[in-house]
Amino acid sequence: MSSKDDLTDLPLSAPQAMEALRWWTRVGVTDALDEAPHNRLADGLGLRQNSRDAQKASQSLRQAAPGIETRSRAPGPVAGTNSPGAGESSALALSEASPDLETLRAAMANFEGCALKRTATQLVFSDGVPGSRVMLVGEAPGADEDRTGRPFVGRAGQLLDRMLNSIGLDRQNVYIANVVPWRPPGNRTPTPQETQMCLPFLERQIHLANPEYLVCLGGSAVRTLLGAQGGVMRARGSWFAYPRKSARQIPALAMLHPAFLLRQPAHKRFAWADMRALAGALKASR
Repeated sequence: MSSKDDLTDLPLSAPQAMEALRWWTRVGVTDALDEAPHNRLADGLGLRQNSRDAQKASQSLRQAAPGIETRSRAPGPVAGTNSPGAGESSALALSEASPDLETLRAAMANFEGCALKRTATQLVFSDGVPGSRVMLVGEAPGADEDRTGRPFVGRAGQLLDRMLNSIGLDRQNVYIANVVPWRPPGNRTPTPQETQMCLPFLERQIHLANPEYLVCLGGSAVRTLLGAQGGVMRARGSWFAYPRKSARQIPALAMLHPAFLLRQPAHKRFAWADMRALAGALKASR
């Protein structure tokens, strides 16, 4: 009789392979990153063990020769890992050095500090027209956005277009971006570390686009840009003051994300009320 390990190595039939592929797609696995699995936890343990061995060796040397001062070179970045502090500092320096949106786009395309870039197809920078009165900020690109390089082009984007059309707007008179410009694997929610890493770029993008009104779509945008606590359902429909260091504050409206509205159609009434509030603000400030 074959062992269990032998059975797992048996080749799948064509119907079994198709069913396995469908299952992986349903649970959110859409990209193959490597042909062989890697135990990242074991790699991390090895790095920590090497660090402890180096510290022990240095301590032994000091004890053996107290008159000799031992110095170690500051550890550089390890291949395949990121230093969040260094990454955020680099993102801040690159963003502040960008005098316009095209320079900022190029800086973000060359930025290597965010691990999401390595699993995404391309940078998803923006859509619409810079300098428009309204700027909308979503969460992160999905599969359609990752493929085209434009935000909000999938089903959620089509719903957003209809929402904008309901108050006389379209992509020719708004500007659209995301909190995170690279697609997270499996369309998962960006982590707080990932949003914090990308925040300097987004803040600079908002500054350079200079909208009259900011619309934050979904929990990630509301928390990251407005600091709202308690969930997006509590914040939606409320106006906030988005602060800037060297320019006027921007009135910011918290709204539900179109992708959430596709899953919860009953909440579209809230989105309609919020869009009417935006339309009222635009009309009043003409």
